[in-house]
Parts: sequence; structure tokens; C-alpha cells
Amino acid sequence: MNVSGTSSTDPVSTPGGSTSTSSSNKLGKDAFMNLLVTQLKHQDPMAPTENQEFIAQLAQFSSLEGIQELNDNMLGLAVLQQSNALMSQLTQSSDLIGKTVKYIDPNTNAEASGDVESVKIKDGIAVLNIGSKDIPLGNVTEVLASSEPVTEDTENSSSGS
Repeated sequence: MNVSGTSSTDPVSTPGGSTSTSSSNKLGKDAFMNLLVTQLKHQDPMAPTENQEFIAQLAQFSSLEGIQELNDNMLGLAVLQQSNALMSQLTQSSDLIGKTVKYIDPNTNAEASGDVESVKIKDGIAVLNIGSKDIPLGNVTEVLASSEPVTEDTENSSSGS
């Protein structure tokens, strides 16, 4: 009996008789069970497959499935870590709003200073808006005091006279 080869892109027959192609091209539990049943149906009755071979295949499949799940979890963790890093940059750089900073201008490489008006995330990095210029947070070389002069509360200082 001739059995044709299979590929991960071949359509998979479902119990209802329809066929579908997996969009993710991953072998799941159902695909493994279909493969196992097909292997049992088409084995040579005079030389059946040993139980140890089926157990070894099941163990390999379980290991593969565990590795795929671990990979998915690691990918999710990496995305979460990247998101947390962006939020941390935004939070830390928002403390600079209203302060005067010295920075290296990315266009001229000259040192300049100015008041931070706002902060945003652009292309994955925190960018400060200083005098209508977008300056990457990494270009800041020094943080100075607030740009507004500090004033004393005149009511509290005059109450002693």
C-alpha cells in the first residue's frame, strides 16, 4: 500500500468532513491525534508498531508543546517588559516638565538649554519638547532648577509685622 507524504501546509480533515488549513502552521494536539490514528490505520498488521515507539512519539510531542508554550510566554514577557520600560521612561521624564535642562542638540551637536514644555514617546524613546524642538531624553546633559522664579508667600512673611 502506498501512503503519500504529508506537509504542515496540507489541509487537515475535520470530523465534519470539511478541510481547513491552519493559519499558524502549528501542530496541535488534534493534529497529533489525527497523525497517530492515521499511523495506526495504515500500519503493517504483520509488523505492528511497538508501544514504546508510540510512547516515545507522545513524549516528543509533549516536549515540543511545552517548548512552544514556554516560547509564547517568553514573547509575552518581552512585550510586557518593553511596555513597562516605555512607561518608566515617560514617568521619569515627566518630572522634567517645567524645569530647565542643558542638552546636546541632535541637529547641530551644540550644547543648548531650554525649558521642558512636554514629554512624549516617539519611536520607542522619550522625547522632550523644548522650545518647539524635540530632544531625545538621552541628549539631556544636565537638569537645572525650575524655570519659574521661586516666590515667597507674602501673607505669611508679612504676618509677623
